[in-house]
Amino acid sequence: MARAIEVGGTIDEQRELHLDEPLPVSGPSRVRVIILVPEEAQGEELEWLRAAATNQAFEPLKDPREDIYSLSDGKPFRAEG
Repeated sequence: MARAIEVGGTIDEQRELHLDEPLPVSGPSRVRVIILVPEEAQGEELEWLRAAATNQAFEPLKDPREDIYSLSDGKPFRAEG
């Protein structure tokens, strides 16, 4: 079984990866690395929404009993600045 660790980093001009912080594992050890390259913010948001809409982990939220809030709950938030 694999364990996932998320850490940010930078790819430099020589295409070498530099992590922002040390990894919380002792080595030497082989690892698999998945690089997520940020795209346009809107595309990334749509990807998250699509994943949430199709992920089975969110199936229980489709139950009408989970609809505990309505549009009349709370107060509008207006960001200033």
